Amino acid sequence: MAAASSSDYDGCGAESNEANSKWLDAHYDPMANVHTFSACLALADLHGDGEYKLVVGDLGPGGQQPRLKVLKGPLVMTESPLPALPAAAATFLMEQHEPRTPALALASGPCVYVYKNLRPYFKFSLPQLPPNPLEQDLWNQAKEDRIDPLTLKEMLESIRETAEEPLSVQSLRFLQLELSEMEAFVNQHKSNSIKRQTVITTMTTLKKNLADEDAVSCLVLGTENKELLVLDPEAFTILAKDAVTSLCFGRYGREDNTLIMTTRGGGLIIKILKRTAVFVEGGSEVGPPPAQAMKLNVPRKTRLYVDQTLREREAGTAMHRAFQTDLYLLRLRAARAYLQALESSLSPMSATAREPLKLHAVVQGLGPTFKLTLHLQNTSTARPVLGLLVCCLYNEALYSLPRAFFKVPLLVPGLNYPLETFVESLSNKGISDIIKVGATLIPCGR
Repeated sequence: MAAASSSDYDGCGAESNEANSKWLDAHYDPMANVHTFSACLALADLHGDGEYKLVVGDLGPGGQQPRLKVLKGPLVMTESPLPALPAAAATFLMEQHEPRTPALALASGPCVYVYKNLRPYFKFSLPQLPPNPLEQDLWNQAKEDRIDPLTLKEMLESIRETAEEPLSVQSLRFLQLELSEMEAFVNQHKSNSIKRQTVITTMTTLKKNLADEDAVSCLVLGTENKELLVLDPEAFTILAKDAVTSLCFGRYGREDNTLIMTTRGGGLIIKILKRTAVFVEGGSEVGPPPAQAMKLNVPRKTRLYVDQTLREREAGTAMHRAFQTDLYLLRLRAARAYLQALESSLSPMSATAREPLKLHAVVQGLGPTFKLTLHLQNTSTARPVLGLLVCCLYNEALYSLPRAFFKVPLLVPGLNYPLETFVESLSNKGISDIIKVGATLIPCGR
């Protein structure tokens, strides 16, 4: 009896929740086998019959091939394989001719696949990007057998860590190889031209001429290298290529709220905020903090402060001259110290063009064990440094270094290379001495 009463109560509760909900449960299928995300979903009247279908760019989990699915109600109408993983889906009208049926665009990698009547119609590919000049020069040297695969790997890794432009697919594949596979890969690909390709990360549509619902639209593509591309819906050529470089907001003409943008290509974009626009105030406080309105308890001017002010007013010229004299003395002492460092070879910069190096040391710790970090930098503009040896000279009665000799790897221009070791003080009386660091260049082949 108690079980029956509980069942009746649960049924009444479910009916009450459904009655109060703003949504109707039209369909629920936990085994529908649809794997996608929001950007790959689109609703469109694909056949011009007034009935909208659901377009899904299915990712194909578990190693399965990605697929294009079209659902009518809860059922899958059509299903066709896709050449690659989809990134975004959009429907748009390409032309004004009858029947007015929209086309379907699926973005994947560097390409946009356009379907009409659910059949492949056109494939648009993003233009290639210019390669990194340093990367191109390295592969040219490899083509002429001027550098070995190991050196090529070290320099490509340095470029990948510091350059703003990403490496090409060829270089990235090369960096993933084992040492035994590098030489064969270089021999196979060193004659190929370096190609760098971006990918599409998002896609939407933009009305071309009219704001009507059934007007012709352009595809707008957002790429990984921070660019917006607007495509012509008929010829699929790039109408605009924008990268915003500046923003300005304020009164323009007779409009109070105008947003003005300029693009990297020299374009000008003006947007006017609608007068009917309503913004909902967020939860965070706007304006200055409340503490800014509080009055500060400023102390009264003391007799000493007044006397000091009068003194500065009366002897301002003499005080300025004394300051200038001290400043000149400071500059003179700095110049003498720099000259002494040059004469005693203590300068952090190399004085010869054959060894374009910069070296400075950083000591960390309170003792008796310290951490010594030597920072090496190649100051040349284009020539790498190879075969460099660094040695620490010290009093063995006062200090102990577990590593006092370094064989430096290839130094790429402009990069900082840290060399670390530890220094242990052996003196119980706090006696200290100088640790000298020397670098010498050994010609290759010795």
